[in-house]
Amino acid sequence: MRVAVIGGGPGGLYAAALLKRMDPDRAITVWERNAPDDTFGFGVVLSDETLGGIEQADPDVFRALQKEFVRWDAIDVVHRGRTLTSGGHGFAALGRRRLLALLHERCRALGVRLRFREEAPTAAELARTHDLVIAADGVHSATREEHAEVFRPRLAQHRCRYIWLAADFAFDAFRFEIAETEYGVMQLHGYPYAHASSPTSGLLRTGGASTVIVEMREEVWQRAGLDRCEEAESTERCAKIFSEALGGRPLRGNGSAWIRFATVVNERWSHGRTVLLGDAAHTAHFSIGSGTKLAVEDALALAACLQGEPDLPTALAAYEAERRPVVESTQRAARASLEWFENLDTCLDQPPRQFAFNLLTRSRRITHDNLRLRDPGFVAAVEREVLPQEGDGDGMRDGAGEGAGAGTPPMFTPFRMRGLTLRNRVVVSPMDMYSAEDGTPGDFHLVHLGARALGGAGLVMTEMVCVSAEGRITPGCAGLYAPDHQTAWRRITDFVHDRSPGTAIGVQLGHSGRKGSTRLMWEGIDQPLPEGNWPVEAPSPLPYRPGVNQTPHALDTAGLARIREQFTESARRAVRAGFDLLELHCAHGYLLSSFLSPLTNRRTDAYGGDLTARLRFPLEVFDSVRSVWPDDRPMVVRISATDWADGGTTADDGVEIARAFAARGADAIDVSTGQVVPEEQPQYGRSYQTPYADRIRNTLGIPVIAVGAISSWDDVNSLVLAGRADLCALARPHLYDPHWTLHAAAEQDYTGPGAPWPLPYAAGSRKPPSGRTDAPNPRLRTGG
Repeated sequence: MRVAVIGGGPGGLYAAALLKRMDPDRAITVWERNAPDDTFGFGVVLSDETLGGIEQADPDVFRALQKEFVRWDAIDVVHRGRTLTSGGHGFAALGRRRLLALLHERCRALGVRLRFREEAPTAAELARTHDLVIAADGVHSATREEHAEVFRPRLAQHRCRYIWLAADFAFDAFRFEIAETEYGVMQLHGYPYAHASSPTSGLLRTGGASTVIVEMREEVWQRAGLDRCEEAESTERCAKIFSEALGGRPLRGNGSAWIRFATVVNERWSHGRTVLLGDAAHTAHFSIGSGTKLAVEDALALAACLQGEPDLPTALAAYEAERRPVVESTQRAARASLEWFENLDTCLDQPPRQFAFNLLTRSRRITHDNLRLRDPGFVAAVEREVLPQEGDGDGMRDGAGEGAGAGTPPMFTPFRMRGLTLRNRVVVSPMDMYSAEDGTPGDFHLVHLGARALGGAGLVMTEMVCVSAEGRITPGCAGLYAPDHQTAWRRITDFVHDRSPGTAIGVQLGHSGRKGSTRLMWEGIDQPLPEGNWPVEAPSPLPYRPGVNQTPHALDTAGLARIREQFTESARRAVRAGFDLLELHCAHGYLLSSFLSPLTNRRTDAYGGDLTARLRFPLEVFDSVRSVWPDDRPMVVRISATDWADGGTTADDGVEIARAFAARGADAIDVSTGQVVPEEQPQYGRSYQTPYADRIRNTLGIPVIAVGAISSWDDVNSLVLAGRADLCALARPHLYDPHWTLHAAAEQDYTGPGAPWPLPYAAGSRKPPSGRTDAPNPRLRTGG
């Protein structure tokens, strides 16, 4: 087998070494256009998982790396002059130049041919004379562009500028430092990568070397004039800005320039005999330290698949199938991290320890639970600083309720809105059940909502309850537009209040708009009824799916007044039905949401145009509903904070929409996203919508409900303690387990007032024992 490797970075070199080691008969050539000792970075961080793979695949390389590593386990977060330290993390780093030298030595020892200062032939040319072409040619991959029609790459540029620099001493921890300058917020990411020069010096700070990355938003970079600075001046100015962190020492560059990070995604990773590896295939932001790690792990997987599969096409398909889920997960975490740093100015006023906890958990890979395992003292200190304690009148915000006992998981601390105190931070999210008859909830709703109320959540929400028959999504949707509806709902709220005291029940009022008159979800979601369709209404005559859904009637002045009164009358009925909280549904492309989005509102009157005009009708409805809703009961608003579509509502718009409702008296914003237009492209993943809630909460200071693939109690604890959300709404976990909250308490050994078991269920408050395994404990060892 003849193998060509384009690009002599760590990923390409390691792939070459592995393939040659596995089969010495392979003829392998690496092309690198730069000199052997040219490199434009400084330090490289590798995880224990990556090192484990290297040790198994090539012990010689692992032993050589072991001698070079700087290891440490602490992270320092420096904010407004205060340093917060968290330990137990475990890092290993070495200089990028030294890593390349070790891989050069290994390749030469194995017989890999290295061609430096030489441009590689194109991948197409190489494929004619080689059995395999590995394109490890980086983020600006010429191979990827050469075959763009096959790989179909997408590059997303982000909002910060950053520069790679180095300092000639070693930090003794991974250091994040924030500088609030006259131009805006700047941040430093620093970590050691070379040992102290003197082994007797005691502290790493007296020698060695560190990578220093300085990062800031594009507009801050421009205001500071750094866009007009050459490398030397940029380096000098960065050293001055972070002089305290550097102890007055200088920084140095290495062809360093201010760049914007680009996330690279490819629909395919291989084409014939050519395969992408490392940054050519995918990138992940440096703030989670994953570039070299991913490239090395790609090399490990590619080598294993080439060894284990019968032919090249099968091997390349297996390589991509193995690596793509891992890479996509890493990219989601990296995106969450980079967006956190893009918007960190919204978090600066948090209490110091909460800010540090927020930073540490920003990617959602480190959570409350595993951080508590790494550094229990740090987490306990954050909880004491942030959460309401017994005897405290106030806690996390004005919305904090009475204090909780020491060691109470964050999710089981109380939260107050107006006259309503929720005993914990868990919300059963609104979920359409499509099981009402002519708008009337029946026994199913009693059992469904009653079971979730008995399951321990602080707040149980109804599905979207429609304000008119024409405002239903489907014939099975529940309503509050007739006296019988009010009576039926009162039966449910009475059950919740009587049988699950301390649980609140809220109603979500909405109107389907152009998404109405469709089949039950399991009969064809968003598909029109086979017969009996009713006319639908919207701000503009735009069907949800042209050619599928009917074209809605554009509401005139009389229609707007009629719908506003329907919401108001339904709110009056909700009062009489005994609901504790009311949520106005302005999300997901239903009627009020479709006024907010420029993709669905094309009006030219006072209710269309700029965002202020598009807000007018939803705010009028809010004011009218608030006027009849009791002052002591909270009213919240659900919004779609982004449409996930070009030309639609953006994250910036989402903040302004929330600001407008907050100014009118909304007690909280329930922050969802999307479902406004069918051509949306959401970026799914665990807790993928929570950054929008985080931004609204910490920009506006209004309580938020976070939603969107929050699936574990650890997620809830993390979001609440980090100050990204006040309440967390979970839908599918409550379908899987109506007693999700009580089980979360049991799994955390929590037995306090935040999650009391109903007396008839008290005997089941501990997990039933499982079967025994009676095999002997293998304590004895034999042998010398």
